[in-house]
Amino acid sequence: MSELSNEIGRQLGVLIDRKGHVEYVTVGTAKGIELPDFGRARVSADRFRGLRFVHTQLQGERLTQDDLTDLALLRLDLISVIRVEKETGLPGLVYSAHLLPTASEDISDDEPYEFLEPQIPAHLDTDFLRLINSLENEMARVRLTARARETNRERVILVGVTTKRIDEAEESMIELAELAESANVVVLDKIIQRRQKIDPKTLIGRGKLDELLIRSMQVGADLIVFDTELSATQVRILSEATELKVIDRPQLILDIFAQRAQSHEGKLQVELAQLKYLLPRLVKGQNSAFSRLAGGIGGRGPGETKLETDRRRVRDKISQLEKQVDKLGRQRQERRKNRLQKSLPIISLVGYTNAGKSTLLNALTQSSVHAEKRMFATLDPTSRRLRLPFDQEVIINDTVGFIRDLPEPLVAAFRATLEEISSSDLLVHVVDVSNPQVMQQIESVDKILRDLKLKEIEQIIVLNKSDLADAETIETVSRRVSLDNQVKCVAISAIRNETLRPLAEEIGLAIGREMSEPALANI
Repeated sequence: MSELSNEIGRQLGVLIDRKGHVEYVTVGTAKGIELPDFGRARVSADRFRGLRFVHTQLQGERLTQDDLTDLALLRLDLISVIRVEKETGLPGLVYSAHLLPTASEDISDDEPYEFLEPQIPAHLDTDFLRLINSLENEMARVRLTARARETNRERVILVGVTTKRIDEAEESMIELAELAESANVVVLDKIIQRRQKIDPKTLIGRGKLDELLIRSMQVGADLIVFDTELSATQVRILSEATELKVIDRPQLILDIFAQRAQSHEGKLQVELAQLKYLLPRLVKGQNSAFSRLAGGIGGRGPGETKLETDRRRVRDKISQLEKQVDKLGRQRQERRKNRLQKSLPIISLVGYTNAGKSTLLNALTQSSVHAEKRMFATLDPTSRRLRLPFDQEVIINDTVGFIRDLPEPLVAAFRATLEEISSSDLLVHVVDVSNPQVMQQIESVDKILRDLKLKEIEQIIVLNKSDLADAETIETVSRRVSLDNQVKCVAISAIRNETLRPLAEEIGLAIGREMSEPALANI
């Protein structure tokens, strides 16, 4: 091989099976060589491909990054490079590497390869079969242990791409990780890339995509979640490149809603939102962007059978669901009219998801509404009566939490639920003051309220979880919020009843002002 490679001035390579038979011969250029197209079919997670690749190197280089990428992506048993001496054409040192077994939870920045000691061909004495068998046995053991710990939860890698500051992307990834945890999946790793320009096909660059592929194989990922909205073409290209299920941030949010919806109305709204989101991304055939969504994260709700129907049938289903949601909305409106006829003021708790709205409702009304330290724990609105210190009685509503970049189909589908807010006399905007992104979260909620034309309703901002924040932070946030929004701020902790009286008094004063305005207008 060395002499022939030197004579023709090109790299030569051979693929050899474990019995020593040459399966394939490939000829490259002086600078590089390509392996045959295996279709990157994924082999068993506990096994290598059963082929080792040996090729010559004319430029005096050792194993290149391309060699190591092929080793990982194709799960080769081993890759070796023979350095060819220029004057004689005889083989020089042989450089070899193999993959390392890695547990799913063993996340590190170490390379997933091990390099063997360079040797001249005459001194190569590694027992190849024994080495490969021991590696595969260790891989099987590691994966079995990891599987036992993970209780069949899907394993994901989170990917963020940005053209802005890297710290903004890192903050967004923290929230994406919280969403993934709420979806009950295991986050194996996070990959962030800052680019001058987003790649229109894959978002990330070719090198980063190879890194993502290697990492997904190394840790045994089932799913890749991108922290941005993907087009149908991007999902298809990324799915084909990784041979994994690929979803985006909006679809992850939709999946969480599908998991949490309990009422008939909530389930209808989630199914409607999912179908509206998927309709423009529906592609027929084996290369469908959603052909791999056979259950699991991103595949709940309407399910694969509906996703594979043609657009006409999906539109018919959307029309049918919209009629049902509208009917339920009219029924909700009638109930709302009955409450208004009783002249009880209506207060709505609004805010970012996981800010503590349900916990506050329970504390104020001595209720037992489901509250959990998890995103979107509340989907179905709940109403309770509350008696204020000035002997005023009000209706207080707990509403679904907001989030940055809330999918438009979800806002549209939940419009009947959000209409509960529109008839409110007062909005109590609950904020997690202990969150480092508190100002961004307030801004996101304000944007959604503006989009829903609800900013005209009087508002109180409640700085919840004040027991987890220092006094300086609370003072800074309170001052900034008061200046920017011209609203009253009250610092509380929903789990400490002694902090709630100032809030109840402030609500009473606000409701008193609101109720007196019609009377003043008639004078």
